[in-house]
Order: sequence, then C-alpha cells, then structure tokens
Amino acid sequence: MKTTSKRRPGAFTMIELIVVVVVLAVLYAMLFPNLFRRPRALNTRLPCMINLKEIGTAYRLWAADHGDLVPAQQSVTNGGWRELLSNANQGPICWTNYAIMQNEMGLSPRLVICPADERKPAVYFTNEFANTNVSYFVGVSANDVYPQSIAGGDRNLGDGSGPNADYGYSPQNGSGNDVAIPMTLRHDAVSWSAKMHSANGKDDQGDILLGDGSAQQASSVSLRANWLGYANPTTNWPAGHAPPVPSIRLVFP
Repeated sequence: MKTTSKRRPGAFTMIELIVVVVVLAVLYAMLFPNLFRRPRALNTRLPCMINLKEIGTAYRLWAADHGDLVPAQQSVTNGGWRELLSNANQGPICWTNYAIMQNEMGLSPRLVICPADERKPAVYFTNEFANTNVSYFVGVSANDVYPQSIAGGDRNLGDGSGPNADYGYSPQNGSGNDVAIPMTLRHDAVSWSAKMHSANGKDDQGDILLGDGSAQQASSVSLRANWLGYANPTTNWPAGHAPPVPSIRLVFP
C-alpha cells in the first residue's frame, strides 16, 4: 500500500523558506540602504587617486622627452606652454596642459576627470576638449627636483578657512582661474570647498599631485600645514603680477 508523507504542522518548505529570506533582504535594502551601498565619496576616492598618479607618470614621461621639463616650463617651440604663462590669467587655457600630454596619458581624457566631479570626460582630445572636461588644477612651478612641490589637485580649492558651497577657484562655466597662493601657514590660506570628496557634509578633503609623481589625500588643515608651506615657490610671474610674499601659481580649469 502506498503511503502519503505528511508535513509537520508549522514547518516551512524549502520554497517558502527561500521566499521569506528574499522578502527580508528586500526589506533590509529598503530600510537600511547604506548597508548595501558605500557613500559616493568613498567610492570615488581611489579612482581619483589613481588618475592623479597616472597624470604624474605622464608628466615624467613627457619631461624625459623634453629636456626634463614639464609642459608649463618648456617653450612653445619645444611643445610646452611656458610663453603663454608670461601673461596673467591663463585659467581659460588650463586644459592645454593636459592636451599637450595626451600621448603620455594613453589618449584617455578620462584621466583628467575625477569620478566625484559633476563634469564629464571628453571622448577624445580634439577641438572640443576644454576646461569643462578637466577636474584638476595645475601647479605650474612643480617638478621632480622639488618632490613636495604641488603639481596638481582637485579643482574644488578656494580661499578662506572654511569650505564654501561651490567649486572655489574653479568657475562652473569652465572659464578657469589663475591664482597666487601664499606659501604661509595662515589658517585662512585655502580650503577645499564642499564639492567632490567633501560633498554630502563630509569633512573638507581633497587629493593633490606632487612633483615626484605621487598623489596624497589632504584635508584643508593638512594641506596648509604639511604641503603648502613647503612647496616650490613660483618665480616667473607675469610682469606686474608678482605677489608680495612667496607664493605658488595654480591654474584652475
């Protein structure tokens, strides 16, 4: 005689158990989304650092073929843009610095965009490539002879002791900016603005590229205390625009 198995009262079948687990997982994902998703600032920090290190490598490769000088220090005749910097306010052509090194960067415009930036990368280094496709400022007096000199960094740097709401020295419309930053330990010298890695109410922080090609994470305090005061001062200022105290010249996209 064929017997019929009976399920114990109150017991789950395998299918019912799977359904319960799935439902609980969905509820957790809805009620506690941060358990399943890392903050954007953390997700984008490492790729941004990698980009800056790749740019640092591009500087060294370019310099090796151009008299050990980076683009901002090499003449236009030899492929650089030094003579252009003899004029004030070269912010509008900040993008030139990166376009010059396009071969050394593997023809990849994505390297000059931080994933935390709202700007989008260009498809190619063509006539359409502009400041609006660049996330990083240029320190025009940096080189590997001065390893702690500031060669670049996140564009959301601005004046003052606290972060402002916008991108600091870097205008949103891509018109650029050409700034003298005093090499002092003043508490109000510069600060990362509340954008990019400082977004979503996080402590003000950003990334910088040094003359030796390395990249560093820096808060506003550590930037002023550990890097700004020990950078390589700019000496070739445009006529009539030399600041009264030792400073570095940063060109913003």
